[in-house]
Amino acid sequence: MQALFTIYEIIALLVNVFVMLIIVQFVIGLLFAFNVVNTSNQFLMQIYESINRLLDPVLRPIRNVMPQTGALDLSPLVLIVGAQIVLIVLRNIINAAA
Repeated sequence: MQALFTIYEIIALLVNVFVMLIIVQFVIGLLFAFNVVNTSNQFLMQIYESINRLLDPVLRPIRNVMPQTGALDLSPLVLIVGAQIVLIVLRNIINAAA
């Protein structure tokens, strides 16, 4: 049973890292959108593009299903809520098995 709790903790850690990447992508995108930081800043542009390459395969299917909302992209929010729901379900399954 301890192995299930360990696997849950590892999955929770990965979800938390994923959520942090989504937040960093969102903040850098806002900085670029409002011209706080110029897109010619190579350091931030590299970070932003790297995070986009990591998250795009996960966010693209969500974007395809969701209706267009103009400039506001709600797919990261949907992904964060979905990941949290999965964690809650996993935790309850493990607790029920214990």
